[in-house]
Amino acid sequence: MNLAAATNENLAHTSNVLIYSAMAVYTLAFFAHIAEWVFGSRSKVGRTAAALTGAGTGAEGAAAVRVQAAQQGGGTAVLDRPKIVTRAAAGSRDVPDGPGAAGGTFKGDLYGRIAISLTTVAFLVQAGGVVARALSVQRAPWGNMYEFSITFSTVAVGTYLVLLALKKNVRWMGLLLVTTVLLDLGVATTWLYTDSDQLVPALHSYWLWIHVSTAIFCGAVFYLGAVATLLYLFRDSYEAKLAAGGKPGAFARSVLSRLPAAGSLDKFSYRINAAVFPLWTFTIIAGAIWAGDAWGRYWGWDPKEVWSFITWVAYACYLHARATAGWKGRKAAYLALVAFACWLFNYYGVNIFVNGMHSYAGV
Repeated sequence: MNLAAATNENLAHTSNVLIYSAMAVYTLAFFAHIAEWVFGSRSKVGRTAAALTGAGTGAEGAAAVRVQAAQQGGGTAVLDRPKIVTRAAAGSRDVPDGPGAAGGTFKGDLYGRIAISLTTVAFLVQAGGVVARALSVQRAPWGNMYEFSITFSTVAVGTYLVLLALKKNVRWMGLLLVTTVLLDLGVATTWLYTDSDQLVPALHSYWLWIHVSTAIFCGAVFYLGAVATLLYLFRDSYEAKLAAGGKPGAFARSVLSRLPAAGSLDKFSYRINAAVFPLWTFTIIAGAIWAGDAWGRYWGWDPKEVWSFITWVAYACYLHARATAGWKGRKAAYLALVAFACWLFNYYGVNIFVNGMHSYAGV
């Protein structure tokens, strides 16, 4: 074995060690996020915010506010309402954002900050693993599903941390994100792992850096939008039950009451999907140009090409629905989830179960 081969083997081993190390740190972050939600559920601020959300919708909300006032000294308490937002759904009503996963408690916030710090460390370690993998093969680390998966989750966490750095209200997403990243890395290291190797000739192109990198980024951002959309549906049902004078269950009072308002979640998912949709359009165009260079045709109805286009159509329908009266809110949210399901099938389903020209890289 020559020196170059030995160096590449060592780098591949280093990459594996870093990925497993990142999984260990993500696990610690997972438990810290759980602690944030657990201690946050004991917050008076959280209970007050839930009461304000339902203020005027039933005796429960009014009673909760009176209890909070009594706890503050028996007099007339001055309660600062959180920032009011307007729901984008039809039949909109103004409701406040919840107090967040920490619920306004010192201990909940402390565990939340620990969770974010651990997530940041895990992200840096995982990114180091991706870079080491790239150095071991001396190419872009996106030649198979294992490499795509570890890069995808790295970009998803990186995007989340950037949003936090920009002071966006996304800390509520931390637990779901870390859980998903652990699942992604678990599947990648257990079932999708492929030894470092060189690419087939068709993939030796600068378009690999352009086409696949944009596909990974789009998928990561679409994922964040899908999480917000799913939580929007739960929060919207919670708000509707409060508006109807109903009594939400323990899970809703403990968790859903602390999420951003349905309107905030709806707007977040719409804006993030709308922002990345043009890049997904470019991804498909770049793939067609690469196909023309590699195979001599721009479009051949390969399963990967077909499902990329289906995903594009699904997101286009979602964005159009948001601009159409009567299709805002829950109906549009269902379309967004269908669109992301198309993206997931395009990645996992097509690569594993469908044979096509994009199957030459293996898993």
